[in-house]
Amino acid sequence: MFTGIIEAIGEVAEARDQGQDLRLRIRTGDLDLSDVRLGDSIATNGVCLTVVELPGDGFWADVSGETLAHTEFHLLRPGARVNLEKALTPSSRLGGHLVSGHVDGIGEVVDIREEGRSIRYRIQAPEALGRYIAPKGSICVDGVSLTVNGVEGACFELNIVPHTLEQTLIKYYSVGRRVNLEVDLIARYLERLLQGGAAGGDSEDSPHRPSGGLNLAFLAQHGFAGRN
Repeated sequence: MFTGIIEAIGEVAEARDQGQDLRLRIRTGDLDLSDVRLGDSIATNGVCLTVVELPGDGFWADVSGETLAHTEFHLLRPGARVNLEKALTPSSRLGGHLVSGHVDGIGEVVDIREEGRSIRYRIQAPEALGRYIAPKGSICVDGVSLTVNGVEGACFELNIVPHTLEQTLIKYYSVGRRVNLEVDLIARYLERLLQGGAAGGDSEDSPHRPSGGLNLAFLAQHGFAGRN
């Protein structure tokens, strides 16, 4: 798990085509690797990668065909910059929001405009992700935890302050840029609860699961909502 708070900007040093997958060497720049071991995870542009080698100035990782099919990694070339974040530890501060490093879809920057000292970005997400994006909710863009400032269908706006611009790849974005998106985990789990069904092995008459999905009556019955 990650927080979406970027620790360093790295660079793709080498990309080896392995046929149906890819092997990447990432130079990690200012990222402290002293506590990183083989098998650890590092979020790279929002994608959870497993460290398989530590050459000294960064790490090697294998990128599966599944990841290539659902992210922008197939476009990465040597010299490309990437946002980097090491995995959470029990003592880490949760400065952003819980991020899994599993990309839900690819968005596109459709508008950029200045707003005071900040920059406002408008991003078009895939239609299927629109229902998970809410005003003042969280979304992860290329591994960066951000607050949604406005939503219109599957299109959302972000107001990026100078500090975030300086510390991430967002300062390099232009209209047409494609970005990795991960929606809020809570939204996904809430949808699953509302759908109900016999998931998880509960029988239809289980007292622990509401028939027809989660609703206000069930929440009130179990003390999670007030009764009118």
